Amino acid sequence: MMNSQSGFALALLGAASVALGGAITARAQAPAGSVWAGVYTAEQAERGKAAYAGECASCHGATLAGIDVAPALVGAGFLNNWNNTSAGDLFTRIKETMPLSAPGSLGGRTVSDIEAYLFQANGFPTGEIALPPSAPLMAGVKIVAQKPAQ
Repeated sequence: MMNSQSGFALALLGAASVALGGAITARAQAPAGSVWAGVYTAEQAERGKAAYAGECASCHGATLAGIDVAPALVGAGFLNNWNNTSAGDLFTRIKETMPLSAPGSLGGRTVSDIEAYLFQANGFPTGEIALPPSAPLMAGVKIVAQKPAQ
């Protein structure tokens, strides 16, 4: 027969197991390395392309080339601005400051989808796991303009 202390201890152990399992799962889903390691999926980039058209193209242009004061999001200008930073840094910039007409209004999944589209447009390869909708989980992904030697 179980007393109340034993029941509490088992409940606490169960809760700790669930929390630890969630942390391990989150860590396993967090991409690492560089954008050259395939840190987003093709499906995610397609969703990002649609979101970009609705949320970003009016300022950054349909071809991501930039318009007036909005910078280009493809090519040397983008890569020079973001080289040696993390995907988490880019996520935070988009999440907190875009779109200009309503900063902070985009959800995390929309932001990570748009980021995947930007990576695709800049020639970084796709992978099997989608970018997570969280800056801390993207912090281990470095944006590196030049493909590393193999």
